[in-house]
Amino acid sequence: MSPRLDYYSASPGAMRAMIGLEALTSRLSIEPALLNLIRIRASQLNGCAFCTDMHSVDARRQGETERRLFAVAVWRDSGFFSERERAALAWTEAVTLLAESQVPDDVYTLACGSFSEEELVDLTMAISTINSWNRLAVSFRQSPGG
Repeated sequence: MSPRLDYYSASPGAMRAMIGLEALTSRLSIEPALLNLIRIRASQLNGCAFCTDMHSVDARRQGETERRLFAVAVWRDSGFFSERERAALAWTEAVTLLAESQVPDDVYTLACGSFSEEELVDLTMAISTINSWNRLAVSFRQSPGG
């Protein structure tokens, strides 16, 4: 699959805004290890090989285990994730699959049990941001490097 266009050079202003949003989400209340998990899960759901690869590599560099990374796609059936991580992964799936899920009340209740109001907004911003990156990378056929 060949790239369709270089979105960084096609619209530098838009990309500066995206980079700014990414920088902001990385400084909010959600811990970096959890940010990596939600970025990976959203990217898997969106079929974004580029972002799944990039954030898996980032997670490993930050000390995440391969075993947990392999289990992100099947987190519900794995005992490797904490209650907070499970709530974040459920929220990630519901927000990412918005048209299908409408973010059900039970998922909201679960998230509220593990996150403060501020953290839940911050988590949702991080999910929204990775979903935007996924849409760019998938639409313009950005693929992982070798």
